[in-house]
Amino acid sequence: MYDVIVVGARCAGAPTAMLLARTGYRVLLLEKAHFPKDTLSSHYLHPPAVASLDRWGLLEKIRATDCPPIHRVRYETSDVRLEASLLPADGHSTTYAPRRFVLDPILADAAAAAGAEFREGCTVTGLLREGDRVAGVRYRTAGGGEFTERARLVVGADGMRSTVARFAGAPKIIEDPPMTCTYYSYWEDLPTRGRWELYERSGRSVGVVPTNGGRTLVMAYFPQQEFRQVRTDARSAYLDAIRDTAPGLGDRLSCARQVERLYGTGEQHNFIRQSSGPGWALVGDAAHHKDSIAARGITDAFLQVRMLTDHIGKDLHDPTALAAACRRYARDVEETFTVFYRGTLSVAELKVPKERVSFLRAISTDQTLVDRYFAMMSGVCTVEEFYNSKELEELRERPTRT
Repeated sequence: MYDVIVVGARCAGAPTAMLLARTGYRVLLLEKAHFPKDTLSSHYLHPPAVASLDRWGLLEKIRATDCPPIHRVRYETSDVRLEASLLPADGHSTTYAPRRFVLDPILADAAAAAGAEFREGCTVTGLLREGDRVAGVRYRTAGGGEFTERARLVVGADGMRSTVARFAGAPKIIEDPPMTCTYYSYWEDLPTRGRWELYERSGRSVGVVPTNGGRTLVMAYFPQQEFRQVRTDARSAYLDAIRDTAPGLGDRLSCARQVERLYGTGEQHNFIRQSSGPGWALVGDAAHHKDSIAARGITDAFLQVRMLTDHIGKDLHDPTALAAACRRYARDVEETFTVFYRGTLSVAELKVPKERVSFLRAISTDQTLVDRYFAMMSGVCTVEEFYNSKELEELRERPTRT
């Protein structure tokens, strides 16, 4: 019998297994895929995620790959252009956007090195129960064998379509319809000078981020209701969105080379699930999934991992204490991530209200405010800290030109 079975070994499951194994628990980590394997991702790590990797002793492994450092963010909409330095989270103001076939194996290897038993090619087909409590999993291997394993806690880190969530009956406590669809590809000879670039206009959004192998990810976002039309000629729609939203970027692409096929999805689901119950918990996209337009998926997964493992602490062998810890975790997920969720959906509307443009134009005159604005978007400072800052108060008090 295991203390914990973690289902899913990507950016939520692997660090969960790693931290629990480091605490001394007996952990089984199951993954459907065989690594290395790519997956749909915006790749970007906000500074708090970089701080987590450093805290876990894994940042140097990311730096040792050919993933380029990112020091700044650039944003353009209407007649407003903002460029900011990344403010530090726990001393880290440089970030990265590693490919998932690079990041995920590093995390899974760290879990195994910590003592977790890692099994790839395993598909969970059901949950074991003792009364109303989840007590283990049933799974099938790539070779067709059927097995069961028991544990005090089963953690579902198996993504948006979580099998653990489905079998556990985890309800969605917040849900909104999909708002965007996205198409993206990778380009060479497209330098970004160490910047994450964002461009917006009404009905379109474009993101640019450097990643491994000298390649640059370019993503274009469209309203969800246009997905059927866009997919009929996705390449033309993709290139048109870039040229119309970011003409300068379109010119740069004419000198670059597209080196991978065009990828896309319309499955930008938005929800927060109840993230724990008797004998089970959810982390990452299994607990909380939102539109990828804000590139918060990996960062939020790392934050949830820390919350869950901190709440469990040394209490996993005490059923009463474990149940209380899981309840606290579920409450904290809802309270903490609802703010990020609503903020992301606001961006995913793909609208550029005049009021927001006016606000951004006003703060563009103060570099400290610009830096803090993007720090708020990255989770380095809170919404309250930004809007109650001394610098913003001074801006409000300046006389308005007439």
